[in-house]
Parts: sequence; structure tokens; C-alpha cells
Amino acid sequence: MRLLVTLCFALLFSTAASAREFAIDHLEPASWWVGMKHDRVELMVHGDGIAMLTPRLAHPGISIAGVEKTGNPNYLFVTLAIAPDAKPGGLEIEFLDGAKVALRHPWRLDAREAGSAQRHGFDATEAIYLLTPDRFANAEPGNDSVAGMVERANRADANGRHGGDIAGIRRHLDYIAGMGFTQLWPTPLLENNQPGYSYHGYAITDLYRTDPRFGSNEDYRALSREARRHGLGLIMDVVLNHVGDHHWWMADPPAPDWFNRTAGYAGTNNRRTTVQDPHAAPEDKALFVEGWFVKSMPDLNQRNPHLATYLIQNTLWWIEYAGLTGIREDTFGYADTAFLSAWGRAVMDEYPDFAMVGEEWSANPAIVAHWQRGKVNPDGHVPYMPSMMDFPLQIALRTALAQPEGWDSGWIGLYEMLANDFLYPDPGRLVVFAENHDSARMLAHLGGDVALWKLAMAYVATVRGTPQFYYGSEVLLQGPRERNDGELRADMPGGWGGDTGNAFTGKGLSPAQRDAQQYVRALFNWRKRSPAVQHGKLQHFAPADGVYVYFRYDGQDTVMVALNRNPGAVSLALDRFADFIPAGSRGHDALTGKPIVLDAALPLAGKSATIIEIAPREDRAHREVQARRSASGE
Repeated sequence: MRLLVTLCFALLFSTAASAREFAIDHLEPASWWVGMKHDRVELMVHGDGIAMLTPRLAHPGISIAGVEKTGNPNYLFVTLAIAPDAKPGGLEIEFLDGAKVALRHPWRLDAREAGSAQRHGFDATEAIYLLTPDRFANAEPGNDSVAGMVERANRADANGRHGGDIAGIRRHLDYIAGMGFTQLWPTPLLENNQPGYSYHGYAITDLYRTDPRFGSNEDYRALSREARRHGLGLIMDVVLNHVGDHHWWMADPPAPDWFNRTAGYAGTNNRRTTVQDPHAAPEDKALFVEGWFVKSMPDLNQRNPHLATYLIQNTLWWIEYAGLTGIREDTFGYADTAFLSAWGRAVMDEYPDFAMVGEEWSANPAIVAHWQRGKVNPDGHVPYMPSMMDFPLQIALRTALAQPEGWDSGWIGLYEMLANDFLYPDPGRLVVFAENHDSARMLAHLGGDVALWKLAMAYVATVRGTPQFYYGSEVLLQGPRERNDGELRADMPGGWGGDTGNAFTGKGLSPAQRDAQQYVRALFNWRKRSPAVQHGKLQHFAPADGVYVYFRYDGQDTVMVALNRNPGAVSLALDRFADFIPAGSRGHDALTGKPIVLDAALPLAGKSATIIEIAPREDRAHREVQARRSASGE
């Protein structure tokens, strides 16, 4: 009798188990490419009880190289090995429950675009236009609020969603290119299904999905293709340090150590010096890296090998899928240091001429230089980032223009900050800027002084590095003097129906707005034609009497930049610059083409940037000057 009961229970259990229905909620990445160096792809498979199943596939050139489980029965990590001769196309991955196929899931292997691995990233020949998509232009009001997305549009709320979208960006690519910019950097476009503050994009809830209020993945790819036709590259804003607290991982983490500090909220201490500080307490360093950025952004633990692989593959997938020309990596130093090396190395191995720039928000150039490729660090960290955002120079520029001019204030702080270039392995690859989406706009910082604002724009356009400009400043968007994100990321005039002013057409703009817009347009279109500014060396002269002078030169062309912050006109003696301006030299204004006499003195208007292209000389005296400069290694 006991045996009979046991057999009945066993049969009942077996029948229930075999009747169980499985489903896959997520399988990422959903595709890959033939011919990638990264040819072993680890799939994250997520579904209720999925770890009970065994994956199987049959496709020419693809095999399952490994299957791993975590402590969570709802995950499988399946590694696919892709041979160089694998056949592109759609396929199915089967998941077996014993000998029975419990479910099938589609997957795709694609052929790479020709020349994909050799794609050229941005460099100092380029100029970047940064925009906040939700605030740039709304071309499809129908997607302002989307079913399933928690936050709905509310343009009256400075911190709410305003409805800007990918279609709005596409509509105005000709405007961006016409302003002289060659690279487009939108802040993150991926899904942010958060209850509030979701417009900015930095609390991602799905790393493989474009937020439907911006558009679709295909819209993202179409933006890249269309931008390319306008001469614009596309830079993706990548977040490796954290996700949004409504990411689906939060409800069902793949592993207990997927996130840092989950026992209770612990915010980062923001002490970025601890990464390099030989005296730093381990607890302080750990809290910087492991603390959550804010309560709504849980910190990822990149020391988990599956998570590290997931993030690396996600970056590679978007580069290949969307045809990107660059990556801007958010909150760079907050992530695990060893992982940052592995991530950077993987990207640059796959795309040797690609461009990436990291955000390390520090006024200290030694802190920023630590992360740039080629830096030999005392702690042994090997960085792979080709570029970093030049926060030290940005902060020095803002400080210089806001201070009264003095022996130890004003221009001298900017001059001495630039002198720190010896700390960087490649200062010419840094990205320079006056403002971004996280800082009060330069015009607000300067109390609305447009003349000083023009000085800042001229500096960013002519100093070494790749310039980055923030949308809307060309029509004098100002915002608050103290940082208030929702207000400084204001709507672009003309991006919404009914706007009284239109930056894209010029209609309704004030004379001051039109003048500022034309200044930016002339400045950056000229820069596109100036190899000396793009690639040339830089020599600057210690500021004197409120005037800061430097030269950009490449052996063929010479550009003189004279920045006068005095409220009134001054006469600049030129004898100090004889190596660059020999007697009898001629020049013309770089932006207007007006001839300029380079005699004993040069008149400079008050609060102005004078940019002069010095005509090449072929006489003996000029050749002797050039020879001296070459001999001195300049």
C-alpha cells in the first residue's frame, strides 16, 4: 500500500512538472554579428524557473560553448561561440526540459556593415553639439505619453517630460550641421520608466530599448544614418555605474551581488580622489565606488563577471547596431576600476579608431589625467579611454571670466590651468567646453553678459582639444544662475508648435539672439576650415593688462587669438609676439575676412575675442623665424 501511494505521488509530481509552461521574459542581447573580435557572446536568459532547462541550437557556425547558473533559478547565462564563417540570418534557440522542447526563442546573427571595425571616431577636427532630447524638439506629440510608461508629459513642470523626441532631432539635423557642428551627442535615449525625473535619461530601466517616448530602436538607428548624410556623427551617452530603481533587475536580481550596498541605501561620498590617494581610508574609497549615485539610481557591482560581460556587450551592441562614432561615458570614475579597464580595452580592441570620452567631474587635472589612455599611473591602473571631459579647464574658464582681473585672478587662472597639460598623455584629445547639461549656462554664470559669453565661446573653439557646445546657448538660453537642472535644460525655442521664437528659422528672435547665433555659426564653420586650430600646436603668453594671447600653428598656417576682457578698447603691443608676427606681416579677421594691419600695435575692442589668420610669408626673415621655431621643438 505504501509503495502504491509513493508511486502515485511520484506520478502526480512528474505530470505536474511536465505540464509546467515556461516563458522567456528577457533574452539579451537579441542579436550579434559575424566577424566580431568579441565572438563569444554571453546571453542573459531570464524567465520563471528557466534554470531548469537546457539550451540547444543548430545553426552553421554557432555552438553553445558554456552554460552557467546563479543562485537565482530564473536565470541562465548561455555562451555562444560564433565562427568567422557563421551564416548570417535568423535562428531559434531551443530550451529542453529533459528530452522535451519546452520552448523556442528567436535569435539573430547579422552581417557587419562594410568597414565597421575601422570606423573613425571624433577627434580635434570635430565639434560636438550636446542636446537634451526631451527639451530639443517635439515632432511627434502622439508619443509624449505612452501606455506602460509611468511618467506622463507635463510641459508646465520644469522637471517633467516635455515631449522632445528623436523625430524632432532628425527634423533639425540640417540646422545643427549648418551651425558648424560635426558630432551630435544626445543625453541618454534609452528607456527610463521612472515615476519622476525620467526626462534626463540617466536612470535607465532597459539597456537594450530606446524609450518609446523618444521613439524606437529603429528610430535611433535611422537618426544615426540620417545624421551621417548631414555630415554628423552620433555619440551615445553610456551609463555603466548605475541603473534606475525601476529597472526590472530590481524585482528579480540575477545574483545576490548584482548591486552594491543593497542592505540599506548608502549614497556615494563623491570623494573621487580616493581612487588614487595613497593615504585614503579603504572605507572611503569603497563608499565612493559602491555608494549609490542617488536613491533612485542603484549602484551596479561590475565585479560580478556576468554583469561585467553584460555591460561590455551592451556597449559593443549599440556601437554596431546604431553605427555610432563615439561614446560619452557618464560618472566614469564611480565604477569599478578594473572593470573600466576591461570595458575600455574591449571597445578599443573591437574598434581601434573609435572615440570615447569619460566624465570625471574634478577641477584637479591629475585626477582627470589618471583615466586617459597612455597614462602611467603609480597605482598600476591601465586606462583605455582616448579622451576625457576637460572639467579642470571648464571650471578655470568659468572662474576666470567671473573674477575681477588681477595679478592672481582672472585670466591667469586659466593660463596656469592650461599649463597642466604636461599631466595628460594626450591633451589634444580632451573635450573642452564652457557648459553642459549639469552646469548653469555660461550666460547665467556671467550675469547675462553676452560679450563675456562670446569670449568663452571663442576660447572653447580655438584652444586645443575637441570643442563641445550645449544646445540653445546660440540663441542665448540663460536659465538660473544657481544650478537648477529642469530650468537650465530649457526647451529649444521653435521646437514646439506655438513657440513665439524659433531658433531653427530665426523667426521671432531678438536682434541679440540673432547676433549670438550668427557668431556661433561663423565661429564653428570657420573652425571646420582651420587645420591650425584643429591639429596645430599651441603657444600662449602670460596674460597682461586683461588680455590673454595665444597662437595655434602647424608649420603652414598661423592663427592668433587675443582675448580682451577689459570693458574698454585697448591697444596691444605686438613686439612680444615677433616669433609669430614678423615685421611686415599681414592678416585678416578669421570670422569676417576683414584685412588687419599687424604693425606695432593691434587695437582690441572691449570684451572681445580677436581671431586673426596670419598670412604666410615667404621672405627670408619669415623663413628664419620658422627655422628657429622648428629648432626649438615648437
